[in-house]
Amino acid sequence: MAQNIFVNAIVKALTPHLDLSGTEIEGMIATPPDPKMGDYSFPCFTLAKAMRMSPKDIAADLAAKVDTTDLLEQIQTAGPYLNFFVSKARFVQEVLRNIRSQGDRYGQSDIGQGKTVCIDFSSPNIAKHLAVHHLQSTMIGNGLYKIYSALGYKCVGINHLGDWGTQFGQLILAYKKWGAADKLETDGITHLNQLYVRFHAEAEGNPELEQEAREWFRRLEDGDPKARDLWQRFKDISLEEFNRAYEMLGVHFDSFAGESFYCDMLNDVIERLETAGIATESEGAVVVDLEEYGMPACLLRKSDGATLYATRDIAAAEYRKKTYNFAKMIYVVGGEQRLAFRQLFKVLELMGYEWVKDCTHVDFGMVRFKDRKMSTRKGDVILLEDLLKRAVELAKSIMQEGEMEHEVPPDQMDEVAAAVGIGAVIFAELASKRVKDVAFDWAEILNFKGDTGPYVQYTHARSSSILRKAQQDVVDDVDVDLLTDETTMAVVKQLERLPAVIRDAAEVYEPYFICNYLLDLCGATNTLLHKHRILKNEPPLTNARLLLIDCVRQVIRNGLWVLGIKAPERM
Repeated sequence: MAQNIFVNAIVKALTPHLDLSGTEIEGMIATPPDPKMGDYSFPCFTLAKAMRMSPKDIAADLAAKVDTTDLLEQIQTAGPYLNFFVSKARFVQEVLRNIRSQGDRYGQSDIGQGKTVCIDFSSPNIAKHLAVHHLQSTMIGNGLYKIYSALGYKCVGINHLGDWGTQFGQLILAYKKWGAADKLETDGITHLNQLYVRFHAEAEGNPELEQEAREWFRRLEDGDPKARDLWQRFKDISLEEFNRAYEMLGVHFDSFAGESFYCDMLNDVIERLETAGIATESEGAVVVDLEEYGMPACLLRKSDGATLYATRDIAAAEYRKKTYNFAKMIYVVGGEQRLAFRQLFKVLELMGYEWVKDCTHVDFGMVRFKDRKMSTRKGDVILLEDLLKRAVELAKSIMQEGEMEHEVPPDQMDEVAAAVGIGAVIFAELASKRVKDVAFDWAEILNFKGDTGPYVQYTHARSSSILRKAQQDVVDDVDVDLLTDETTMAVVKQLERLPAVIRDAAEVYEPYFICNYLLDLCGATNTLLHKHRILKNEPPLTNARLLLIDCVRQVIRNGLWVLGIKAPERM
């Protein structure tokens, strides 16, 4: 049963009259777009075929059979919908009681208890800077990690590092020809990037360099000590830089098993695919023919013996299922890889793995700056660490000039600026459907009055400020009838939605549901604060409104946590 006593009451009232389970009925219950239509609605469209009645007649029939209760004060029809009006006082009492009793856990559940979700996200290439184009995978993945954790799942965050492939033969060759140990020590990835760019520039006029690079990669695959030592050094330098940015973003990984981790498994994968007749040889290469499924062949091994992404992805999927026995395996990778994942999932299906149905590619759009194209080969990238530092600087400048500066003690300014600046970047990445491109504009994402992270954080800080100024404890025993006016009920109804929003976000892998929800809650809250005074009222009304504001503060904090954003007490 749902945690919501009103939903449970509707389920209980409808169950005797429908050939549906309680879970099925609960899944159909919705919230009307206009509060005047009711607090909850039950659509009857899907019942028409089985009951051989029009949805409108089904709704009318149910309205005649279902009785009101102390929780369900009124039942009306609106065409094909059966609408329920609940007791306002009981609704307020129940919502606020749940928030106060559950605290930081409000919105969470245990529906995923005993199940594991693996989330493959971020996954940059070593020897290249962590740049802006890694931000969406990193933050969408981290958001999903938080969302599924909130639902009781054990989450395994996997950073599938791009630490293998022919490009490392290119980099080793470039370092051997033009690299400098002192620059590698002081400049790290910047020096490696310069070498990478130079290699491709030189190779345009000297194709033989490509053949030399392939030879170095072959030596790397064969375990050549010189090649391995350089490769490991490049990897260590890369991880050191990556982790600085991840720490700023508050992102955690449970595994850094990259492509190289699976190298020893690849020959076995290919042999099994060949033995099963799934893979065949074609012009010296090993492929899986997927033409009959409307896809090009999946290349597993090139004619020169080098393996590819697909081979390593197959090995990784097998390893993860064996190691973690996941209920879901989520790949947070850009939309340009849709075909690659269709091929991967089809090969796993041909291998007889029923669990492939639990594997999902969660794709996304691009981050776009005005008139700025990003190309790793040309060295023109916006570094993620630089972007985050710039966000913090701008946030600090805005707060120092703003009306709330006095709220932040000088010794806390840097900490709050970091929370606001980095929170603004994260919110901007997650605030729209993930398949849409993100247009990055500093003036917009750091606007304290727009649909932004700072606006949500400011509403949390404003609520915290009211509670401080009250100089009294928040009490639970209040007259809830004082909180049933239309403006206040709009806030309470938003507070009640958080658990369902988190479940919905998990179902379709969309953290933006949480962003939209928080903006709705903050909008309703600021309307309330504009219309009603919280302090200096009669004690019963002050106590009731302080309880409401404390619950608002708690729920905003919980929602921001799910997004991986901090909730400052002062701004």
